Amino acid sequence: MVSRIDRKQVVDTALRLLNEVGLDGLTLRGIAKELNVQAPALYWHFKNKQELLDEMATEMIRRMAARLEGGSGAGRPAGTWQEMLVGACRSVRRELLAHRDGGKVFSGTRMTDGSAAGPLDSLMTRLTEAGFTLEEAVRAWWTAYNFTVGAVIEDQSVHPVPGQREIRDPAYDESERERQLGAEYPLAALAGRTMFGDLEEGFEVGLRTIVAGIEVTMGPDARG
Repeated sequence: MVSRIDRKQVVDTALRLLNEVGLDGLTLRGIAKELNVQAPALYWHFKNKQELLDEMATEMIRRMAARLEGGSGAGRPAGTWQEMLVGACRSVRRELLAHRDGGKVFSGTRMTDGSAAGPLDSLMTRLTEAGFTLEEAVRAWWTAYNFTVGAVIEDQSVHPVPGQREIRDPAYDESERERQLGAEYPLAALAGRTMFGDLEEGFEVGLRTIVAGIEVTMGPDARG
């Protein structure tokens, strides 16, 4: 028996269903029902949920890479290395925020093909041309990238529904948090407004801080 569905159909359906049920609610059985096939049909393509998550993360990379290449024509980042690094992190964030629990899906998964190699090679080329050693370039990107994925995971804990920033998880109600903590831990209570308030601004401030740190610790500016 040969499955009448292909891997791409399964992954596209899984990414769409992810926005409705979240990572915890995403199951192979649920995806099979959405595709109107029996669950065993999916096992022709994915042995388990982790294999599916790996392919979903890889598809996110493909979509990011396609947008980056479409924006620059030749796929080479433009502008200063600082602008390139910030732009790449913003692109990663946008793609992950477009999917419910996108940060969690992406974190810790393994790429199933070389889709990430092209964008990574372009980033490394741009940084080394700017005067970074390859090791410095890798560490610069890896630091900014890991910050970005972590920031997305935290963001999606507060705002679980993609594209609906007005919806907040009740666990992050600022007034209730301050009521519970304020008497004993007043500064910790007030800190929540910065940590869980304007997460867009928090991401931008953190990213600027990382880029500034890279400037003074590695690359041509640090050696100059």
